Amino acid sequence: MSTLFWFRRDLRVFGNEALIAAVENGARDALFLVCEQQWQAHNAAPVQVDLLKRRVIWLGHKLAELGVRLHVLDAGDFTQVPAVVSQFCQANGIAQVYANREYEVNEQDRDYACQQAGVQLQLFDGDLIAPPGSVTTASNEMYKVFTPFKKAWLKQYEQTHFYLPGWPEINAAPFEWETPELLAGEGISDKWPVDDETLVKVVQAFIQEKMVDYKANRDFPGVKGTSGLSPYLALGIVSVKQLLAESQLHFPDLLQMTSAPAFSWTNELIWREFYRHLICAYPKLCKGVNFNEKYNHVDWRQDDAQFTAWCEGNTGYPIVDAAMRQLNQTGWMHNRLRMIVASFLTKHLLIDWRKGEHYFMSKLIDGDLASNNGGWQWAASTGCDAQPYFRIFNPISQSEKFDPQGDFIRKFVPELNDVPAKSIHFPHEYLQAFGISGYMNPIVEHKAARERALAAFKV
Repeated sequence: MSTLFWFRRDLRVFGNEALIAAVENGARDALFLVCEQQWQAHNAAPVQVDLLKRRVIWLGHKLAELGVRLHVLDAGDFTQVPAVVSQFCQANGIAQVYANREYEVNEQDRDYACQQAGVQLQLFDGDLIAPPGSVTTASNEMYKVFTPFKKAWLKQYEQTHFYLPGWPEINAAPFEWETPELLAGEGISDKWPVDDETLVKVVQAFIQEKMVDYKANRDFPGVKGTSGLSPYLALGIVSVKQLLAESQLHFPDLLQMTSAPAFSWTNELIWREFYRHLICAYPKLCKGVNFNEKYNHVDWRQDDAQFTAWCEGNTGYPIVDAAMRQLNQTGWMHNRLRMIVASFLTKHLLIDWRKGEHYFMSKLIDGDLASNNGGWQWAASTGCDAQPYFRIFNPISQSEKFDPQGDFIRKFVPELNDVPAKSIHFPHEYLQAFGISGYMNPIVEHKAARERALAAFKV
């Protein structure tokens, strides 16, 4: 009897401790399940599924070089997974299956069903530094505010220097691996490289050249000041441990220098841990439930026309429209813009955050349930450690502050190309004065929308 490794959203070879443990325990076979129906049920963006398939193809060839065969099987949806895995194990004499744990409710249920079907799962927490439940209050409860969670997290790891284990020396000959038809994609994610050689350079370039300036540049969508690594984190192509290990090569005291600019990006990685711990402690978050139940009585508006205008980037607010068009065209959106458009939908339009969360997942190449839910509930003031309900982003002043010359706006709202910087953030008086048409009128007036939102949330 032998061992098998089961890939999920941990599509990496080096530094994948669960995979390495499986190989050291004799695994020469690995498994990946194509669950198209489940991905559709989870509203996964086509561009993300395409990136995933391209990475699995790369993974199959890389493992073949190392003497490990990747088997790609069709499993439909999670209800079919236990039978598919169990039958594969029985047919191939597999006694143990190593895998990295996934924390969402459906994924947890899938793993439980596999165990009930006789699959001997050995699960690792490869997606996180701190396993869920390991960072808690003195009364052993999950933190409900990020800052004390971060302090407790840092207290556990501030003296830790992270490293990645090397690939074990095994007596396994390389072989040729044929790409399965199940992994045929559309090529719509081709702008995102999937090979480790390129990704290592991308990670190192950001850490060495941009990480120290991340705090200063992170909020400006016209500046390439973010890492661009979120799609790879979402699919486990890179891991948080890998990023921290690489960061500590250049900033050895990174986890003790919390006030230094270089720490600002690390802070975002800890936010990611926080949101994952939350969905484990409060599974209801996977089911579209408000974290803060007192906001269950908010009377969300049902306005399909305004929701469609928001989705399509036709609100009449240039920074909102540019951000939504960036999402629709590229599958990605700058983080500052995610906050602006989420605030606009939930406060200006008073439309349920769940509709925005659903739309984001259908488009984002870095779609991730825990972070997406956390971000949307933060913006809507319904979540854990969310912004106060009375904090309502002014899209005009946000535009003036973070895209002062309108460079980002012009890139995605070309009908405003000729509008000067001083007018581009809310160009309607300028357009009217010069008799220019081609850009829509605002679908809501800022002051009136703000007052409506305040009244709704006070109730």
